[in-house]
Amino acid sequence: MSHHRLAPNVHEHTNALEEALGALRTELELPGPYPDEAVRDAEAAVASHRMPASDLTDVEFLTIDPESSTDLDQALFIERDGTGYKVLYAIADVPSFVVPGGALDAETRRRGQTFYAPDGRIPLHPEVISEQAGSLLAGQLCSAFVWEFRLDDAAEVTSVTVRRARMRSRTKLSYKGAQAELDAGTATPVLQLLKEVGLKRVALERARGGASLNMPEQEIVQLPDGGYRIAAAPQLPVEDWNAQISLMTGMAAARLMLDGKVGILRTMPSPDERSLGHFRIQTEALGKPWDGEVSYGEYLRTLDPLDPRQLAILHSAGMLFRGASYTAFDGDVPEDAIQSAIGAAYAHTTAPLRRLVDRFVLVICEALSNGRPAPGWAREALPSLPVIMAGSDQLASRMERMALDTVEAALLVNHIGQEFDAIVISGSKPQKDNGGGNGNGRNGTANGRNGANGNGGSGIIQIAEPAVTARCAGDLEPGTKVRVRLISSDIATREVHFELVE
Repeated sequence: MSHHRLAPNVHEHTNALEEALGALRTELELPGPYPDEAVRDAEAAVASHRMPASDLTDVEFLTIDPESSTDLDQALFIERDGTGYKVLYAIADVPSFVVPGGALDAETRRRGQTFYAPDGRIPLHPEVISEQAGSLLAGQLCSAFVWEFRLDDAAEVTSVTVRRARMRSRTKLSYKGAQAELDAGTATPVLQLLKEVGLKRVALERARGGASLNMPEQEIVQLPDGGYRIAAAPQLPVEDWNAQISLMTGMAAARLMLDGKVGILRTMPSPDERSLGHFRIQTEALGKPWDGEVSYGEYLRTLDPLDPRQLAILHSAGMLFRGASYTAFDGDVPEDAIQSAIGAAYAHTTAPLRRLVDRFVLVICEALSNGRPAPGWAREALPSLPVIMAGSDQLASRMERMALDTVEAALLVNHIGQEFDAIVISGSKPQKDNGGGNGNGRNGTANGRNGANGNGGSGIIQIAEPAVTARCAGDLEPGTKVRVRLISSDIATREVHFELVE
């Protein structure tokens, strides 16, 4: 993992960064403090909350989340069941804390999701729910929607039910901690079975043509003393195995709702032939051609993000993951219900503390699983949810992109003129004409000597220390290692520009 942070004695830049990050909240009109009336709703719901009659407190559930997380949506238990497996997956019972039509309900619909700003989380629900009574904290008696799966020896689902039950998680694990236990051979039986089932679910994903981009992700981390760093690391294997249980649950939710002819799906169209053709050409140019004989999902799993040229291919593959949306239905089942990256019908249902739509999916699925009609308040909300979630997703994406640009600029502002090793993840040849052209990198429009105007080529490069992606001027070939010089870094405008060292 690559870490870098502002030098603690650079007070003027630290202040400029804090101001710039704070300004994002105003610029993007992010939600402010939780309204008093909605907080009172939440506190009243917690005070009067009643546990379900069904009791699963004897089950040794565990949670696996980022180390600092306190809003825990899911808890897991797996045991052998003959030659197959029994999986219990508990999801936080957020619906039991939100009165339909109340002030809290209205505020959650206004927010849509939790926003993870670098200078502080903006929660979907008040902390009394999201980090206390509604969170599946270790040792706490909780109400949950418990999905019960029976799997055969290949980890294919043979039966599924969902019910509300009381439960108590025994252990809170971090991804790093869980992976370390598995690697050391000291993992509990539940963790060992998670690996076993996870690997088999990955094989099933490959068989159905599912795909995932296992790219190192940049994350802004706030330090205890108020500083920031950017962390970037490849996904740990246990994260993939854990995600497979969530994907299995989302597919089961979609099946329940499609069979019941009411619900809301997460859909994504298959890549068009033009995009696939362009991607195929890029893989050939980068020395690891995809011939189309295997699915693009299977091909993507063969790529190593630590190899510069293959990392460039992974970045290019992003064009294949476009057009995700929410599709609500009540009566008429949608014709194209597939989420193409998963290779199956799919619904968001495992993160209700952090995502609005999951609350509605959970209550609809629980009702259908137990032979009851979906609640009227949930059905009435279905037409509005795609618009709410689309707006919320767009806002979260903009905030994440702009915040990352801001922190990157602050990390580099004292290094103007210095040289760095970098990997080219996209590039273009010099233009023959003198017409203007906009750079489409994450750091915005490139102009003059920094961009793609006139006769200068340009591209996007990634440097390892600090973990920064930025625009660079020069004739750049994707997948190559280059030496670059930082020529400008502006915290206020969030723009960073490099030039190629000849």
